[in-house]
Amino acid sequence: MPRGTEWGAVDRLPSGRYRARYTGPDHRRHTAPTTFTAKKSARAWLNRTHADIQADRWVDPESAEAVDTMFGDYARRWVDDRGLKPRTKAHYANLLDKRILPTWESVPLTAITPPAVRAWHASVAPGKATTRAHAYSLVRAIMQTALGDGLIERNPVNIRGAGTSKRTSRTKVLEAGELAALMDAMPDRFRALVAVSTWCALRFGEAAELRRKDVDLRNRVIRVRRGVVRANGEVIVTTPKSDAGIRDVAIPERLVPALEAHLKAHAQPGREGLIFPGAHGGHLAPSALYREFYPAREAAGRPDLRWHDLRHSGAVFAALSGANLRELMGRLGHSTPQAALRYQHIAAGRDAEIAAKLSDMMPA
Repeated sequence: MPRGTEWGAVDRLPSGRYRARYTGPDHRRHTAPTTFTAKKSARAWLNRTHADIQADRWVDPESAEAVDTMFGDYARRWVDDRGLKPRTKAHYANLLDKRILPTWESVPLTAITPPAVRAWHASVAPGKATTRAHAYSLVRAIMQTALGDGLIERNPVNIRGAGTSKRTSRTKVLEAGELAALMDAMPDRFRALVAVSTWCALRFGEAAELRRKDVDLRNRVIRVRRGVVRANGEVIVTTPKSDAGIRDVAIPERLVPALEAHLKAHAQPGREGLIFPGAHGGHLAPSALYREFYPAREAAGRPDLRWHDLRHSGAVFAALSGANLRELMGRLGHSTPQAALRYQHIAAGRDAEIAAKLSDMMPA
């Protein structure tokens, strides 16, 4: 195909809808099984079909194999073709293997009906609302692509509200005394990690991948450019999950001496040296951290605390300091405002608590 030439043809019908046609590897003219409301949708369908031909995945739409495309085969190809980050791909694969394919593995796409979807949804992941919502959203996305590919006439996965779940746990915010007790109970090599995770509101994967070149104590800034994740037993250094995650985080001035001491005592040497390495080199494993963190949170009187709550606490502290919505999003690396708004709401509630405590301290 000459450079700049579009493959296949898109025609506008008298009805106003668009028809997509192409010449297949069998040298016959084929037409998309459905028409499209927009020209770009028809062109997108042609582009996917062309990609299937180039990858030797094309199936004659008039063959029995095309009619009987099984959900399991299509779903696995869908995950493989998305260009997902390793952790997301592993998450989707886990949902498929444990929650979705036991029901839909050998069911033809055309045989999946709304009643069958509702029955599956009612029984999948009992007691795990978030997992159920994720599984439902994945099935819906796969079937939506099948609709665009012309393999089904409509998407049968259409349960209102099924793709969302209510938050089952409230954000847990540390009090200053609890944070001090937690740090005192942690080994010395982890104290700066607790402080950075809280006051700079870093994710664990971001902190575990920090290197000397990323920490500028002179200008009091941490440059977040990468994170480390674990997927299928493999340690993977990757970029943050969104462009917003690439950011510079200002270090509170009082935290600088603790970081200087940590760099001298515990960080690896050289620009590429890890700031918070594992005991035997390499990236710090969550399991190694939790062995120290769980007893420390008990000693601090907060057995309910999760490591990620340190980041939550830092976000609330930033909101209490007066950070506006855009500033919170930038500091936390969020691309959407929902989470930052939640921290602002929590901060507003805590400000009322502070005022109540001040009132109790006042003379009558």
